[in-house]
Amino acid sequence: MAAAQSAIAASAEVLRPRVPPDQIKNVRSVKNPFTATPQIIEKGKALYGGKAFCQVCHGRDGKGLGSDVDTKSMKGALPRDFTDRAWQRARTDGELMWILKHGSQGTAMPAFVPEILTEQEAYQVIVYIRSLDGR
Repeated sequence: MAAAQSAIAASAEVLRPRVPPDQIKNVRSVKNPFTATPQIIEKGKALYGGKAFCQVCHGRDGKGLGSDVDTKSMKGALPRDFTDRAWQRARTDGELMWILKHGSQGTAMPAFVPEILTEQEAYQVIVYIRSLDGR
């Protein structure tokens, strides 16, 4: 029973919006200018594994830390599992862009736009992340 409650609490935390409440409506209305073509997915994948170095924390496969990592000794939120369908449904591209611009408070996720990625590159990474939705 305690393990099930812990899993529910962890799921609720993963799905909790990261954007401040006073900004969420506007942020959720932001649309990604790119569609999921093979070329855009490939560009996003190259950025994910290269310039943006997303795979350092989120893994080559987008599942977050691998099963070989002992997470019991870690503190704070773990890197997001981009293959989690519930998480994919809960986040809009506008929210993901906001996180890439501002970081995710309470986690180790820093801001990447414009320090590391342009907005255009970030949207391409988002398209790639969307391709990891567990299907």
